[in-house]
Amino acid sequence: MIILAIDSSGLTASVAVMKDGMLAAEYTVNNKKTHSQTLLPMIDEIMKTVEIKPEDLDCIAISCGPGSFTGLRIGSATAKGLGLALNKPVAEVSTLQALAYNLYGNEGFVICPIMDARRQEVYTGAYEFVKDAESTDHYVMRTVISERAIPLTEMLMLLEGTGKKVIFNGDAVPVYKDVIAENYHKDYVFASSTLLLQRAASVAALGEIIYKQGEAKDADAHTPVYLRKSQAERELEEGKL
Repeated sequence: MIILAIDSSGLTASVAVMKDGMLAAEYTVNNKKTHSQTLLPMIDEIMKTVEIKPEDLDCIAISCGPGSFTGLRIGSATAKGLGLALNKPVAEVSTLQALAYNLYGNEGFVICPIMDARRQEVYTGAYEFVKDAESTDHYVMRTVISERAIPLTEMLMLLEGTGKKVIFNGDAVPVYKDVIAENYHKDYVFASSTLLLQRAASVAALGEIIYKQGEAKDADAHTPVYLRKSQAERELEEGKL
């Protein structure tokens, strides 16, 4: 089984190829270039590197949101175009779940990805890893707090109620470190820089699970998940446009 994974939901653009459950290659760029410039060349390069042809793919996994409206649209259009052209299914992977999956196996912790949603809000959720009852060397990721766009201070209150130490990751960590330090009164740590941002490897791992469970979609049915309306839509409703 060969999975091509794409994540352009934030500032980072990341592409990965997974073969039979093993990461074959990952290409990540966080250098302020637009995803429309980088994504297709990255896909072409990584496919050449691992010596596979587009028709060899079984599935395309895409980080479907939440995240940057522009980034999500570019990534989704890319995944959808490839899926339609190659007649391959698309596995839609939550950006927040993929961020949490960067910290796979951290049993006993709550993993809380936070992404900067602007307007003093974050895209966030909370997850934990528990041992799989059928396999002692495998973990299952469970949702502790469902995905939402809310002020970080509200999320911190919800996290305190879990009673567990929290690991924060995501692009909003550098932005809100001081807010967390001032307002969170339980034990917490921040993920290392290597696990802080989006990685297509995590999208690939979750995409493979989705594909094996028969939950991948036809490419023409794929749409991004935004969690809230775009700024242009909000301004139109408020009569500012």
